[in-house]
Amino acid sequence: MLLGFSSVLLFLVVGLIFLAAVLILSRLIQAKGAPGIDKYIPYECGEIPEGSAWIRFNIRFYVFALIFIIFDVEIVFLLPWAVVFKRLGVFAFIEGLIFIGILVVGLAYVWKKGDLEWVKASDLDAMKE
Repeated sequence: MLLGFSSVLLFLVVGLIFLAAVLILSRLIQAKGAPGIDKYIPYECGEIPEGSAWIRFNIRFYVFALIFIIFDVEIVFLLPWAVVFKRLGVFAFIEGLIFIGILVVGLAYVWKKGDLEWVKASDLDAMKE
């Protein structure tokens, strides 16, 4: 029985050694010296930041990203279904159609609501006023 746990112990020891080696290596090759004023600016790619970092973002970006993630994750659920589709038969086909139908209804709802548009017509009307 202890022989079975030896592989787990070996895995843990090798993992801890790897972790220690990476931490020591990063300590050895890190940049030395006191950081300058440029180190404390939030945008460190060589560009001088313009304006404050505390600006208002359009909430539509987050809604659009959430919609993408929801549908992306749901589509990932179709892969295992497609792999075992032939073994499960007609029942799996009907379940898959119901699942895809729910996704299509959700997509139609989001589309009808206008959340797939980057700029809504109501926002354009408000900007014109």
